[in-house]
Amino acid sequence: MIPRIYIPGDSGALALGAEKVAKAIEKELAERGVEAKIVRNGSRGAYFLEPMVEVATAEGRVAYGPVKPSDVKSLFDSGFLKGAPHKRWLGAPDKIPFLAKQTRLTFARCGVIDPLSLDNYKAHGGLKGLHNAVAMAPADIVKQVTESGLRGRGGAGFPTGIKWKTVLDTASDRKYIVCNADEGDSATFADRMIMEGDPFVLIEGMAIAGIATGATKGFVYIRSEYPHAVATMNKAVEIARKHGVLGVNVLGSPNAFDMEIRVGAGAYVCGEETSLLNSLEGKRGVVRAKPPLPAIQGLFGKPTVINNVISLASVPIIMDKGAAFYKDFGMGRSRGTIPIQIAGNVKHGGLFETAFGLTLGEIVDDIGGGTASGRPVKAVQVGGPLGAYFPRALFDTPFDYEAFAAKDGLIGHAGLTVFDDTADMLKQARFAMEFCAIESCGKCTPCRIGSTRGVEVLDKVASGIEAEKNLALVTDLCNTMKFGSLCALGGFTPYPVMSSITHFPEDFKPAPTRVAAE
Repeated sequence: MIPRIYIPGDSGALALGAEKVAKAIEKELAERGVEAKIVRNGSRGAYFLEPMVEVATAEGRVAYGPVKPSDVKSLFDSGFLKGAPHKRWLGAPDKIPFLAKQTRLTFARCGVIDPLSLDNYKAHGGLKGLHNAVAMAPADIVKQVTESGLRGRGGAGFPTGIKWKTVLDTASDRKYIVCNADEGDSATFADRMIMEGDPFVLIEGMAIAGIATGATKGFVYIRSEYPHAVATMNKAVEIARKHGVLGVNVLGSPNAFDMEIRVGAGAYVCGEETSLLNSLEGKRGVVRAKPPLPAIQGLFGKPTVINNVISLASVPIIMDKGAAFYKDFGMGRSRGTIPIQIAGNVKHGGLFETAFGLTLGEIVDDIGGGTASGRPVKAVQVGGPLGAYFPRALFDTPFDYEAFAAKDGLIGHAGLTVFDDTADMLKQARFAMEFCAIESCGKCTPCRIGSTRGVEVLDKVASGIEAEKNLALVTDLCNTMKFGSLCALGGFTPYPVMSSITHFPEDFKPAPTRVAAE
């Protein structure tokens, strides 16, 4: 049997040197005259162990990592093609603690299969959900997704089934499925991992959404900063079309559904669904006033389902295993699993898929291993650049939409950025306002002007100019932005600002006092 060597080819692993490792292994194989097949899989998401090389042996796959090009010769000398011990030996991938503790539903195939092999995809349970869907009435598919409790994984947490039912019930000669893959939050990479490591699951999810709502065309809107995801998705769509997964007769059924990939120009605001629609239509990416809702009047004025990558990629497992299976995971109104992305100043950074309910402390301390610097954790920002900063006093908060909302926070796209005790929270608050000012589409005054004034006022606080008076002004400004902005960019910017002021008041004291305290 020809040995199979798995080397991740996704952008996360490439950034950590996977391409150099792959070339070193190819060179070593050639020099030794050894025949082996190299499979460029996606990452499993344990990025602190990347580049992680795996070898298929008679006893199963054996992992080594993080592998450097300088390790390759000694790997071959020690007999790694047979899974032999080495200083980089990690054992069976699914026994690595970071991966063993996870509940992988949406990401079950990531890092396991060849991303562009449809046969591989099917061998690991792929297309079962779509096969079930083509045999069902649209309303029954919508009912199953609704009963599963699946909510939008892009930030707002809106029930997916309700959105689908609205589109199904709206009469139109044309309907669309739009996948929001404009993953722009700090510390987020789950969408990218799916698109680069298991693209067919997104295609399958979109096809099911199309059949469920009567939509015959889909678009995946990917940010331009994700060239590897764009390339992989384009290839996957071609393969799916060639094998009848997409087209006029999906899997031989009377249902028609096709899709294409579109690339955004990198505007953060285009992660907001109506800005994204404007961009898709070739217009400037500015927020639309609602109503009308996109589900009734969306892309090109037609009923449109807009879902995040993870929402759509979770649908095939629901259609395969059933609503009750999926709903069994989680807590409260947060059902199923959530891909938590751990980044920042953290020891074990990566993607951790688990059922809702773990506490923030468990995620940061037990799974993340605390800070990479070894210093105490000061704050964790959850939900991207518009998420609140949580201090250790709130680490008992369970990972759940309502639990975070009750503490004036938000889960968003489930990205966590960890900061140690050297972080200056006044600077972080200023950064949030500056970020909003730069990324604002400019359509509404609270966001456009409020963020600019926010930077100016926080600069006065930093300079010790009437600190108390200016902090009261920032609070008032945040209130106006929160309730007066057209979309979440201006509406959520107050979360990082106010949480910094509330939980870290010592960082907002006049400059001389702060210097003396330090």
